[in-house]
Amino acid sequence: MADWCTVSTPTTAVTFRPRKARKAAVIAAVAVVVLFTVVSFGLTGSTGQGRAVFQRGDQAAMIGLGFAFAAGMLLFLRPKVSADGRGVRVRNVIGSYDLPWEVVRGVRFERGASFASLELEDDELITVVALQLVDREHALAGVRALRDLHERARQG
Repeated sequence: MADWCTVSTPTTAVTFRPRKARKAAVIAAVAVVVLFTVVSFGLTGSTGQGRAVFQRGDQAAMIGLGFAFAAGMLLFLRPKVSADGRGVRVRNVIGSYDLPWEVVRGVRFERGASFASLELEDDELITVVALQLVDREHALAGVRALRDLHERARQG
């Protein structure tokens, strides 16, 4: 089974990752590195003002900036949601949560929302970036699996 979705059994554990955002992040990161590398080779000769001249170090720095920006874009590979009978673990681009089902009031994916969310008993709302509207059926399957596990945990 693909790495973006793992389902052990309907009652034990599920794991979901976004699909389209992961592909877009990798393509964008590669494009940024290529763009910054191409631009770096254009940095030659005079800067146009004064006696300053572009050097090899400037080119290397430009390529390094490309890799730094690409690394930032690759943070969008982090989102993941895993759940089992005990609770749910949400890892977003920045930050993560490990919550027992007892503190979760419901799993929501409202019309117009870009991401699913967990509504907590203290009225806090946690965004689940791993379940995105652009993934359509995949996101719907994730929400249904989380709701099923949540319901089973509430009953048992």
